[in-house]
Amino acid sequence: MSAYNPAELEAKWQEAWEAAEVYRTPPPSDAPDRYVLEMLPYPSGRIHMGHVRVYTLGDVLARYSRARGYSVLHPMGWDGFGLPAENAAMEHGIHPAKWTWSNIDTMRAQLRSMGLSYDWDCEVATCSPAYMREQQRLFLKMLDAGLIYRAEAWANWDPVEHTVLANEQVIDGRGWRSGALVERRLLPQWFFRITRYAGELLDALDHLPRWPERVKTMQRNWIGRSEGARLRFQVLGGKEEIEVFTTRPDTIFGATFIALSPDHPLSRTCADTNPTVAAFIQECTRDPGRRNREAAGPAGKTGVDTGLRVQHPFLDRSLRVFVADYVLMEYGTGAIFAVPAHDQRDLDFARAHELDVVPVVDPAPGVERPGPDEAYVGDGTLKNSDFLNGLDVAAAKRAVIDRLGEHGERSVQYRIHDWCASRQRYWGCPVPVVFCQDCGVVPVPDSDLPVTLPDDVKFDRPGNPLERHTAWKTVDCPACGSAAERETQTLDTFVDSAWYYYRYISARADQPLDREAVTRWCPTFQYVGGIEHAILHLLYARFFTRALRDIGELPFDEPFDGLYCQGMVCHRTYREPEEGTWLYPEEVEASGNGGFRRRSDGAPVVAGRVEKMSKSRRNVVDPVDIIATYGADVARLFMLSDSPPERDLEWTTSGVEGAARYLQRIWRAFDELEPGPVGAAQPPRFAPAAHALRQTTHRAIRAVEEDIEAFRHNRAVAHLRTLSNAFLRFDAAAAGTGGAWALREALETFVRLSAPLIPHLAEELWQRLGRDGFICQDAWPEAEPDLLAEERATIAVQVNGKLRGTIELALGAGEADTRNAALQLPNVIRAIEGAEVRKVIVVPDRVVNVVAR
Repeated sequence: MSAYNPAELEAKWQEAWEAAEVYRTPPPSDAPDRYVLEMLPYPSGRIHMGHVRVYTLGDVLARYSRARGYSVLHPMGWDGFGLPAENAAMEHGIHPAKWTWSNIDTMRAQLRSMGLSYDWDCEVATCSPAYMREQQRLFLKMLDAGLIYRAEAWANWDPVEHTVLANEQVIDGRGWRSGALVERRLLPQWFFRITRYAGELLDALDHLPRWPERVKTMQRNWIGRSEGARLRFQVLGGKEEIEVFTTRPDTIFGATFIALSPDHPLSRTCADTNPTVAAFIQECTRDPGRRNREAAGPAGKTGVDTGLRVQHPFLDRSLRVFVADYVLMEYGTGAIFAVPAHDQRDLDFARAHELDVVPVVDPAPGVERPGPDEAYVGDGTLKNSDFLNGLDVAAAKRAVIDRLGEHGERSVQYRIHDWCASRQRYWGCPVPVVFCQDCGVVPVPDSDLPVTLPDDVKFDRPGNPLERHTAWKTVDCPACGSAAERETQTLDTFVDSAWYYYRYISARADQPLDREAVTRWCPTFQYVGGIEHAILHLLYARFFTRALRDIGELPFDEPFDGLYCQGMVCHRTYREPEEGTWLYPEEVEASGNGGFRRRSDGAPVVAGRVEKMSKSRRNVVDPVDIIATYGADVARLFMLSDSPPERDLEWTTSGVEGAARYLQRIWRAFDELEPGPVGAAQPPRFAPAAHALRQTTHRAIRAVEEDIEAFRHNRAVAHLRTLSNAFLRFDAAAAGTGGAWALREALETFVRLSAPLIPHLAEELWQRLGRDGFICQDAWPEAEPDLLAEERATIAVQVNGKLRGTIELALGAGEADTRNAALQLPNVIRAIEGAEVRKVIVVPDRVVNVVAR
C-alpha cells in the first residue's frame, strides 16, 4: 500500500464524486426528506476556520442522513451584497461586482477542497440579477399587502459607513460593524412591519424544542412583551394629548412630571417656538452617547422644561412636561409619567431639577427602606394614593386600569420596533419603486424587473453614488409617463439573507418560490450557524416566513425546525514583552521551560489569552494552508474531536498533528491487518475474542449514531477511536473461530461510521477493502441488539464484614460508581446511620466492604 498522500487522495475522490453527481438532490420518492443547511458566507475572498467548523458540522449531518436513508438537500450560496465590497472599490479601485464575483469563485474552490457534500446546482448569490428580480417581486407583494411602508423617521446614522442601521445593529451606541458612535437623523426610510407579528413571534418560541434555549431567551428579550396600561394626559391650553405606556399604573399618584424623548413629535413641536428646547435636542442629536437610560446619577439625566403642563387623570393638579435625554423613543411611546420615589432614573432627574418626590408604595414589613437618593422598586402596600390606599401592587394595577375610562386602557407593549430595512449605499438590492410628483410612490412594473445597479459609478467620495448618478436615477413614471426618479436607497443585506434558504430550492424557477418544492423540503430540518445571529438574521427569517405565508407564498410558519449554534475557533495570542507587538504563531516556539520564544532570535515571548482568531492580533490560521499541509480530513477530524461543538475550540498545532498521526495509523493498519474475504458467510459461532470485538463494533454503531444526531461529535470520534483501538490490537489468527470475519466486520463498520467525518479517507479504505461503489452512498450499519447488552456483575455489599445486600453493575464498572451505588443501598444507609465511614474497600466486580465506626 502506498504512503498516505492526502492531497492526491482527496483530489481523486472529489473529482469522482463530482463526475458521478453523488450529491445531486434526489427527486421526490418514498424516502423521507431532510433539508440540512449552514448559514451562507459573505464572499470575503478566503474561507476562515469558523467556516471550516460550521460547514463540517453540517456536512457530517448531511452525509449521515443520506446513509440513514433520507433524501437530503444540502445547498450552498453567497450573501453577496455588503459594505466591504464598496470599501474595496474605494481602497483598490475595483468595482464591487468584480470584487464580489472573483471572491465567490475563489471561495467556491476552497469549499470544494474541504470535500463538502453540497449540491452546487442549487447555488445562489444574493447579488445576482436573478435573485434581485425575485426579491423585488416579493418586496412589491409585501408593499401591496401593507407589510412594507415608507415613513420619515429618526434613524441610526453610521457616520463611517454613511448609512442607516437598524436598532439591532446598534450595540452600546455604536455601529455593529464600524464601531463608530451612531448619530440620530430624521430620514425617509423603508420599514418592514415586523411589529404586526410580535406576539406570534414571541409565543411560537415555546414550540421550537430543537432550538437552543439561549437563542430563544435572546429573542424573547428583544421582542420584549410588557403588560400594563396606556394613559393619555391632556395638554392644558391645547388640543394635544401625551400618550404614555407604563407597566406600573399603580404608581400614578406618585407622578410629579412628564418626560418626553428628544425625538418625540411634541418635543419637535416645542422646539419650533422654544430655543432652549431646540438647543437641547440638537445637543442630544450630536451626542447620542448621552441618550442612555442606564447612565448613573443625576449628572446622567439632563433635560429642559418645555413650559407645557398636563392634567393629572385622577387629581386636581397639573404636571410639568420636560424633554429628557434618558427617555427613548424606541421604548413605549417615547413619553413617561415620572415617579421619582419608585424609579431610580426618575429620581436622579428629579433631584437634579429639584422636583417633588412622592412615595406611594410602602415596603412590606421587614423590608429595608431605601435612603433619600434611592428609589424603592419592590412590592408593598399603596399609600398616598386615594382609592388605592391599602392595596398591594398587583391589586392596585387592576384597580387603576378599571378606573381609567377615557384616560386610557389596558395594553400590551413590545420592545421590538418595525424593521428599518433601507440603506444609503450602492452595493445592495435596489428598492423597486419610483417617485413621481403627480402619482407619488409607484411600483416598478414586473416586466421591468429586476431593477439592477448601474456599473458606471464612482467611489471617489463618501456617500451613496446612486444619488449622484443622474442617468440611472432619472426615469419616466410607469403610471403617467411624467418625469420621475428612482429610489436610490438599497435594501439591508439582512433582507437578502431572510429568505435565501427558500430560493435554494427554487434556484431555477421563474418566480420567487416553487411552492411545491419548498413545501417538500421545508421547514428546514437542521440549521447550523453562529450565536451572533440570534437576534438579527434568525428573527428576521422568522418574520419573513410569516410575511411570505400571509402573501400566499408559504403554507407554514417557521423556517427552521432545528437550530444548532457552534462555538468560535480560537487561538492563543503572542506578543513581544517590551514593544507589545503581536506575533504570528508560526514565529513562536516553545522555549523548553514552559515558556515561549521567537524562532528567529530566541527572544522571550509573552503568551496571551486564547482568543477569537483576529487579523489584528495575528492569531489567524489559514485553513487553505492547513488543508494543503495536512489534508481536509485532518482539519475536519480535529474540528470534530477537540471539544463539544457548542463550545469555543482552541486551535493547536499539536492537536492537528495528533489527528494527522491517527489517520496515518489507520492507513497503515488497513494495509497490515488480514480480514476475512469480502462477502464471506457469517460463522454460526464466534470464539470469545471475536465475540468481544463484535460487541465493541456494534456498541460503536449505536454510540456514534446517537452522538451525531445529538451533535456530540467529539464523543463520536472517541467511540471511533475505541473501535479502532480494538481492531488494531486484534489478532485474527489467534482469535479462533470467526476471528477473520469479525475483523472484516469491524473494519467495514469503522469505514461506514467514519465516512461522514473523514469522507475522503473512508472512500479510499472502502475501496481497499474490496468493496464496490461509493461509501457515501452506502447504508448506515445496523447494530444487533444481542451484541449491545452489557455483561453485568452482581456485587456483594458488606458493612464491617456483614452482608447488607447486593448491587448489579456493568462488568468493569469504575471504583467510584461502585462505591456510590453501594452507599445508596437502604440497608447500608441504615447500618451506617450515626457512624463515621472510615473506608470503603472495593474489589472490582466482586465485593464492597464499608468500614464504619
